[in-house]
Amino acid sequence: MSMAGKSVSLSSSVLSAEIAPLGAELVRLRDGAGRDLLWHGDAAFWAGRAPLLFPIVGRLPDDELLHDGQRFSMKQHGFARRSTFDVVEEEPGRAVFRLLPSAETRAQYPFAFALDVAYVLDGATITITGTVRNPGSDSLPASFGFHPAFLWPLPYGGSRADHRLLFDEPEVEPVHRPVGGLLSAATEPNPAASGIVAPDDALFERDAVIFRTVRSHRIRFGVPGAPGLEIGFPGMPQLGLWSKPGAPFLCIEPWHGFATPEGDGRPFAEKPGLAHIAPGAAQSFAMSISWLPDIGG
Repeated sequence: MSMAGKSVSLSSSVLSAEIAPLGAELVRLRDGAGRDLLWHGDAAFWAGRAPLLFPIVGRLPDDELLHDGQRFSMKQHGFARRSTFDVVEEEPGRAVFRLLPSAETRAQYPFAFALDVAYVLDGATITITGTVRNPGSDSLPASFGFHPAFLWPLPYGGSRADHRLLFDEPEVEPVHRPVGGLLSAATEPNPAASGIVAPDDALFERDAVIFRTVRSHRIRFGVPGAPGLEIGFPGMPQLGLWSKPGAPFLCIEPWHGFATPEGDGRPFAEKPGLAHIAPGAAQSFAMSISWLPDIGG
């Protein structure tokens, strides 16, 4: 049963969430006192809130997907964020959204797929799971990513400068930057080598920080000693951090996949970072957002 069109609301005593069928996007997240935790999408900085990235993360060279000698035009981060999903399940604490191929998607991505996005709100945690199914007879190459923008500062006192990102592991591998939307060949030292990042505008003067390898599966965000958020991403091998200098939001982005590396002109199916889903199989990609009364630190 399709219930496309209206937003879906989920709530507990600790969190409330609103998800829009356009992009199956989380558009509002509030704490138990009704305070906003998610960026509100002011287009003066960035109109997104928490878009879902599918079937690519980042950009392709010239925004073109090359497959079987044909070229298909697809913009950065894919088409899911601009597509209207059907609401296929809605019950207290849970909603499932579905996207199936259309003439519009086939013009960009010549593969059979089914994408279900499940939101489950349980107490202090909302979990988002994207499940990509392959109904076709060939391997399905795809990426999936999350792009939630949290208020920075959060509504618990403290300035932007007081906020910290607390990783659960020291991050030692060098990081990349976007270059024309592609993954830089050049790398730089990891800002989370100590396991702690004090984000500031300078960190984002050259766009996002891209962890092609991330060791952590959890990041806490907020002012040490105050309430804040924990972002969990088991099984997601990449991570992006992004803001714009002066913008009152910070994106913490678990990914399976990344932009095409500079100078890589191979066909799409050979793109590094993709999941390859066997015929008849499915693969799930998940993240969680938990409200913490004290992030520690």
